[in-house]
Amino acid sequence: MHRHGYKGRKFGRETDQRTALTRGLMRSLFIHKSITTTLAKAKEIRRPAEKLITLAKKGDLASRRLVIARLDDMTVGNQLVDVIAPQVKRDSGYLRIERSGYRRGDNAEMATISFVDEIQDKAKEEK
Repeated sequence: MHRHGYKGRKFGRETDQRTALTRGLMRSLFIHKSITTTLAKAKEIRRPAEKLITLAKKGDLASRRLVIARLDDMTVGNQLVDVIAPQVKRDSGYLRIERSGYRRGDNAEMATISFVDEIQDKAKEEK
């Protein structure tokens, strides 16, 4: 048996649970601009999150609808297209993963995934 053609980590979950986990982590990342999770989960969500940011940078209606569909959340999708994507000043490599030690309970390696560029909230700018 070989592992050719297999892509992605399974995290000991079924497909629908894994999809929900990925979507939830990406939503949290776009809401809070930075999250701390296990290193494996951070590495796994970086690729789809960067693809969503690239899609959101286009800014047209079709891209907005695709972003909202992939996140399953209209408010976070609109925030990504309207607030976050215009502030990203690079063509790729939007996210950074920094190792942040080990979790106390099971010694899992933890990491913080955050944006490379500084992202400002519009609500804070208006005040």
